Amino acid sequence: MLDQRINRIVGQLRGIQRMIHKRRDCNEILQQISAVKKAIDSLSKEIAISDMGRYVAKKDTGKIERIIERIINI
Repeated sequence: MLDQRINRIVGQLRGIQRMIHKRRDCNEILQQISAVKKAIDSLSKEIAISDMGRYVAKKDTGKIERIIERIINI
């Protein structure tokens, strides 16, 4: 699952590179960059939650998710 997310992000970055080489509209490129940033944030959250889940009780997982999400969104 993580490999799929990473491969998708790599594909998005290559797409941005092609857009730049083709001199696409700046707004289109920035929109794609924003999408990549969100995808990386989502990947970061998933990795952190998965790791933290090993150290906390199942009942506290929701709290950990909210804390990690706040940290990532800073």
